[in-house]
Amino acid sequence: MQALWSAIQRGYLAVIAPVADWLVARRVRPNTITTIGTCCTCIAGAIFATGHIRTGGWFLGLTALFDVLDGTVARRTGTTSTFGAFYDSTLDRVADGFLLGGLVVFYATHPVHGRHDMVVVSVLGLIATFLTSYTNARAEGLGFSARVGMLQRPERITLLSAPQAFFGLALHGWILAGIVSLLAVTAWITFFQRMAYVHRITTAAPPSTTSGD
Repeated sequence: MQALWSAIQRGYLAVIAPVADWLVARRVRPNTITTIGTCCTCIAGAIFATGHIRTGGWFLGLTALFDVLDGTVARRTGTTSTFGAFYDSTLDRVADGFLLGGLVVFYATHPVHGRHDMVVVSVLGLIATFLTSYTNARAEGLGFSARVGMLQRPERITLLSAPQAFFGLALHGWILAGIVSLLAVTAWITFFQRMAYVHRITTAAPPSTTSGD
């Protein structure tokens, strides 16, 4: 599965390379790309909230390239910075909140597909999404990375875009409900994987030092 996902990522990077070249040639700043991408993701969340699930899926899928382009442009132009990394990470949390928040609103207010159980599942997915991000950020503050686990942000965006774009509310909304449930479960698994990883590397016994005579 990891090999397949890596192949998909390489193919995606090859497809967007001309777009990155165009942005570099016009000296578009990476933080500008980050801002535009976040606004687009927030709009996708608003579209989900109104019940236009298929439209939201297509919009999110087509604009998700901004998530990759900002870092690509920064590396190509040598404009990577500490603030840029902070800005990108912070706006990612804003985008995640709008996306999953939009699904919470959808399930809480839709006259046909509204479901109280899915409101709970969506909220749990939102909490777990923020926790997975926090655990890595806190670990990095301690001097190491905890970017491990089965659900990273690219996979999360894929889950929230591709199935919705193609299926929308097909099968009376059960496909969407299954995707949201899968996202919530895998997000919580990722959170516990990161907790276990941090516990393991922070409590490991230091190598013993012995001096010979």
